Amino acid sequence: MTAGRVVVAGASGFMGRFLVAALRDAGEQVVTVGRGADADVRWGDAAGLRAAVDGVELVLGLAGRSVDCRYTRRNREEILSSRLDTTRALGEAIAAAEEPPPLWINASTATIYRHAEDRPQTEADGELGEGFSVDVARAWEEELFRPELPGTRRVALRTAIVLGDGGAIVPLIRLTRLGLGGAHLDGPWPATRGRLAAGTYHAFRARGGRQRFSWVHLDDVLGAILHLRAHPELDGPINLSAPGVSTDRELAAELRRVLGAPFGIPTPRWLLEPGAWLIRTETELLLKSRWVVPERLLASGYAFSRPELAGALRQVVAPSGGNR
Repeated sequence: MTAGRVVVAGASGFMGRFLVAALRDAGEQVVTVGRGADADVRWGDAAGLRAAVDGVELVLGLAGRSVDCRYTRRNREEILSSRLDTTRALGEAIAAAEEPPPLWINASTATIYRHAEDRPQTEADGELGEGFSVDVARAWEEELFRPELPGTRRVALRTAIVLGDGGAIVPLIRLTRLGLGGAHLDGPWPATRGRLAAGTYHAFRARGGRQRFSWVHLDDVLGAILHLRAHPELDGPINLSAPGVSTDRELAAELRRVLGAPFGIPTPRWLLEPGAWLIRTETELLLKSRWVVPERLLASGYAFSRPELAGALRQVVAPSGGNR
């Protein structure tokens, strides 16, 4: 790739740290935006953000509070505002730039699609879901595409669960090593009035651990971003997930094989719910069926470097990795 100047906003997160290091290794000049003291530009510094995006080749917007938490009122507000406020700030900075960037890729999520067990969801015919997580994704993308930016191509990267050194796979690796690496079994669970009103209740649908698990390796997050930069015909929503999809049951079995775990006890929902409450997370992250296909990336010629789950998991848990 041709070296240039790139702004990575939200550089301190799991994906951001990896991308900053990879881009710098490739000779890119990377300007980071974040809340920490080590960021080149801090959120809230409008003048600094305008100067940062002026004349760059690419802006990557990755900011947003982690969804690995309980969906309390306060956390829901922070999840939404952390995405909308940072995306709005980037849009305002780009609009004010004398030389606006030709490409702005902003994070989105494959969770925007409905719970899907019947067919894959593509950009062309995927059906958007409902509930809190979907509402956040919709608002996030609307904020990305809202401002008039005629000189900047915009992409909403609808990313599946990302596999790499860190992230969502780490707790599953730990549980598998403890013998708890069986399928996550959905089932009936009472709904409270508050969770129904907030859109945070997960309705029982998938049986026997057959909820789909769409994923993508960090290497292909980088690869897809570079591919998008080289293909100016691609804009709008882009699904970022490996072309093959697994079920939760298949994911559990593959993790056991890779880790050499002799068995894995399945976890029914009546155990998952109190466990999720104890560790302050939500069962939706495990029980929603995400079946997403990267139709536009494949049609444009992108070749995934890690298309198979087994190979991706082996790389994640390799002795040289951080999840050993």
